[in-house]
Amino acid sequence: MIKTIRGKCYVVGDDIDTDQIIPAQYLTYNPAIPEERKVFGRFAMIGLPEKSQGLPHGNIPFVKEGAKKSEYQIMIAGRNFGCGSSREHASICLREAGIQACVAEFYSRIFFRNSVNGGYLIPFETEERLVETVKTGDELEIDLEHHQLKDVSSGKIFRLKPLGEILPILEAGDIFKYAKTKGMA
Repeated sequence: MIKTIRGKCYVVGDDIDTDQIIPAQYLTYNPAIPEERKVFGRFAMIGLPEKSQGLPHGNIPFVKEGAKKSEYQIMIAGRNFGCGSSREHASICLREAGIQACVAEFYSRIFFRNSVNGGYLIPFETEERLVETVKTGDELEIDLEHHQLKDVSSGKIFRLKPLGEILPILEAGDIFKYAKTKGMA
């Protein structure tokens, strides 16, 4: 498994639900078909309100018009990220858009498990309210071994909660690969 994730971040607020991450009208694509799976990236975060003054991301689009991927590699969120329906597509579309890790105060449990079980992205949690400190476009670096997030833009370092029992699943690649390494499948 990689030891460091570095890239630009996209910052959103609290209670970002799966309809904001990937609206239902885009669920007609099948993630089991590789060509269709790639399409999900361009629709990631398209459900965020257009008029979002006061929200951390402002009016900055997550995926620029016409692009298939986002320029961001790290998502920074507030509380309850991924709430709403249990659709696995939410984690898939973020991964297809280029997100490698998400850092939130806490997640909807189903979004968290979908992210881990599918190996789509690394869901870090933090006790600090980063959405009021970090800005969309900041260059960040996540040190997976030391559970730290560094805002390269400002030099500030933030503590992340250890990944704990999900680490072996993420290292294996997904829950099925992990089960095979343990002789369960």
